[in-house]
This record gives sequence, C-alpha cells and structure tokens, in this order.
Amino acid sequence: MGAGSRSLRLLPTPRWELIAAPLVTAVASLLENPAANAWSGGAVYLAMMAIGMALATWELWLLKPSDSETHRALALAAGILAIYYLCRFVVYLREGPDGPNFATYFSPAVTSVLTIVLLVTVSFSVTALSNEQLINGLNERATRDGLTGLLNRTAFMELAAKEIHRVHAAGSVSTVILADLDHFKALNDGHGHAAGDAAIQAFAAACRASVRDTDFVGRYGGEEFIILPPGAGPESARIIATLISRRMAQAQTPAGVTFPTVSYGAAPSTIADPDLGRMIAEADTALYRAKALGRNRVVCSDPRL
Repeated sequence: MGAGSRSLRLLPTPRWELIAAPLVTAVASLLENPAANAWSGGAVYLAMMAIGMALATWELWLLKPSDSETHRALALAAGILAIYYLCRFVVYLREGPDGPNFATYFSPAVTSVLTIVLLVTVSFSVTALSNEQLINGLNERATRDGLTGLLNRTAFMELAAKEIHRVHAAGSVSTVILADLDHFKALNDGHGHAAGDAAIQAFAAACRASVRDTDFVGRYGGEEFIILPPGAGPESARIIATLISRRMAQAQTPAGVTFPTVSYGAAPSTIADPDLGRMIAEADTALYRAKALGRNRVVCSDPRL
C-alpha cells in the first residue's frame, strides 16, 4: 500500500524499504519461538502494519486534489487501517493475544473482516485513481506542445474561441497576439537545430513568466506563437509583448549563440465581431507589417494604436 500510494505521485520506492519491514518482522518472530508460539513477532508485526498504513495515508493525502477526490477516500480507508493496527498494537502490548479486549475487538477474525473490506475498497479505488491519472496524462499530452509545454495549436484554438465568446458576453474585448522569432532560419542554419530549440524554449519560458495564469499561450507552428490575454485591450497586449521580449533578451543562451529578437502582430476583438479566425488573420497581417518595418517591434491591426 505504501509503495502503491507513492507511485501515484510518480515517486519510486527504494527496494530496501519493501524488504525492511518483512525482514525485521521475520527476525522478531524467530526470536520468540515460532514453533510453539503462534503470535511470535506479533508486536513487531502490528507496529509495522500501523507504520506502513500510516505512510500510505500520508502519501495519498499529498496527492494533488482531483475532480473525483478519489485519493481522499483512499487516504481515509488507509488511515482507518493505520489507527486500527495502532490500537491493536497498544492492546496487544497491554494484554497479550489472549486478553479480553484483544480477543473481542482485535482478534484475527475481526481483523480479517475489516482488512478485507477496506483493502477491497482501496484496491478498486487505486485502480480508479490510476486510470484517472492515466487519462489526465493522455489529455495533457494531447493538448500540450512537446518541446515547450505550451498549448498546441488545436487546443489553443478551441480554448481561446470559447474564452473570447465568454468575455464578449460579459461586454469586454480581448486581443490576440501573434509572435514570430526574427531570422530563426539563420539561427538554425548557423548553429544547428539544438540552438533553435533552445531559443523556442527560452521564448516559451519568457511567455509563462510574463502572462497571467488566466491567459492562454500556444505554439502556433514552428517558431510562431500565439497569445490570448482575455479582457486585455491592444495597449495591454503591447505591454505584455514588450515584457516578453525583455525577458527573452535576458535569457541565458548556449555558448556562442545569440537568441533572436521577436516581432509581434496584435488584433483586438470587437463588440460586433468576436471571431477568433478574423482576429488571427488581422494579427498575421500586423505581424508582416512589423517585419516590414524592421522587426523587433509590436504592430497592432488598428492603425490608430
């Protein structure tokens, strides 16, 4: 249970931890004449069970909350077993296996029934939680770009379109920002694809450090990125783009490599037309204007801004 609970947090369990408790219990049993004593090593066994279930409870409690909250039920079941075995250990030390309370409340028969019920519950819950984590992991990989960890194009388009309409329904506007790394092909040709990948990852890191948790950032394709800060107007978008470029310029580079500057095209939604496709087309036109004007700048689709 302890190792299984730990694995749900993607943490390995050292082999010695799996061997230590059974080994210590076996040694304790050998020292108490197991041929004539059915409870030889009993105190150590009960203590190890309590410790093991307590560790499982702790590991399950440390899992990040999920929509199903399955891990909370698992932690509760493991905690009940940990408390039961701790009480069993204490009563065993006070009365021995033949004491009235131990024989009534903590006998092997009572323990077997409780353990079977809880372990069956826990086993099914662990399976459900493992499947849930697997599905979440697959969904995460399906929506994220492998190199940068940002949203991929498909996921961004789906999420951004919904967010733009939500913001529009609330009477506000949003701005799409297209970003393109300047002279990226020259970086790849001169220093290799590893340098290009490093530049892309540096820009992604600059984006994450510059936007809000509620903003959407995606890799649009190759060295091109797309950003949606919901509720932000063109001037706010310009500030965000400038901040990203400043952080990009401060990023640590591989030896002998200079990261490229970045050009941006921004396009706001309108109360009359909050269409993402139109916004991207206008942002793309503005991006070409930024490059034509010398690159390393932000150009808005609205000529007044």
